[in-house]
Amino acid sequence: MSTYHQILVPVDGSLTSEKALDEAIRLAQLTGARLRLIHVADELSYVNGFESAMNYINEIIPLMREAGEKLLAHGKQKALDQGVSADTVLIEESPGRIWEHVVGQAKDMNANLIVVGSHGRRGIGRVLLGSDAEQIIRHATVPVLVLRTPAPE
Repeated sequence: MSTYHQILVPVDGSLTSEKALDEAIRLAQLTGARLRLIHVADELSYVNGFESAMNYINEIIPLMREAGEKLLAHGKQKALDQGVSADTVLIEESPGRIWEHVVGQAKDMNANLIVVGSHGRRGIGRVLLGSDAEQIIRHATVPVLVLRTPAPE
């Protein structure tokens, strides 16, 4: 009997996120686990502070939703193509930080493992930008596998 039945994979379209998804698929193939891909729409990626409320509602939110849906559909299809069951969750327009949503989703689905990519920031960049992966590690109640892409030199 496998230790991993439910694996949660946060995806954001980055190289490290893709590496994490690939590793989660490999683990699921070995253990028979099911994947859940989660994407938390990060409005800071889409806004500059000068949008009107109507522009935000009519243009920015649909853009965030569409990008998140495409990202999740790509990841789900990648898993299905390799014989791994997967479902997806898109979180949008919700208060809280990304790591809080990931940890909450892991609890909600009874995940046995979280597989996440880390951007490998060091020094002042890490301090200023914070690290969702680090916060997931600190707050998750299940094991967390972190895949890292080295920071550019």
